[in-house]
Amino acid sequence: MDRRKFIKAVGFAAGATLLSGMGITEATELLNDKTNKKMKIVVLTGSPRRNGNTNYLAGQFIKGAEEAGHEVYRFDCAQRKVSPCIACNRCGMNGPCVFRDDFEELRPHLVAADMVVFATPMYYFGFSSQLKAVIDRFYALNGQIKGRMKQAALLMAYADTAPEEAEPMLLHYRTLLRYLGWKDCGTIVAAGMWPEGAVNDTKYSRMAYESGRRL
Repeated sequence: MDRRKFIKAVGFAAGATLLSGMGITEATELLNDKTNKKMKIVVLTGSPRRNGNTNYLAGQFIKGAEEAGHEVYRFDCAQRKVSPCIACNRCGMNGPCVFRDDFEELRPHLVAADMVVFATPMYYFGFSSQLKAVIDRFYALNGQIKGRMKQAALLMAYADTAPEEAEPMLLHYRTLLRYLGWKDCGTIVAAGMWPEGAVNDTKYSRMAYESGRRL
């Protein structure tokens, strides 16, 4: 079996868990295509459960990426103090924020990153509020990250198994990237994940590891 047919077969066998606007085969190849350069990667986790499923996926991705020689900075949004944006516009979309919290630590890493990975459970058909608060604060450095040709990926988990239930979250992700001008390198969607640890030692965790290792 040639490489393209093998990738396509593996993708569909995994329950169509790698999705993008380009289609499942192309998304898999993007995630598994080596860049041959050391990248700075920021991983933003959104789960308030320390041993949650998306935190585990993030850990597996990071393990693979570090083994491949990339530099990874992990920011666990739910474990940090990040105030929500209040639309005061003091930052002017490219300046200091009125809040002096943990986002200040994250800020330089986001600016320098070659890739940003979002890892979050689905909460009421969207990102967790902890991750969303961080994304909203992107406003304060909009001028430094918009149109900078960064790469991005999404690792998500949800308890349901219906693909249409994941679509609102995927649409949000794609819309965010389109606005920022970032390149989508694919998504891993772990369906049917309910209790903590459900994703451990599954095809999804292996895909997360391989996605990082083959960057």
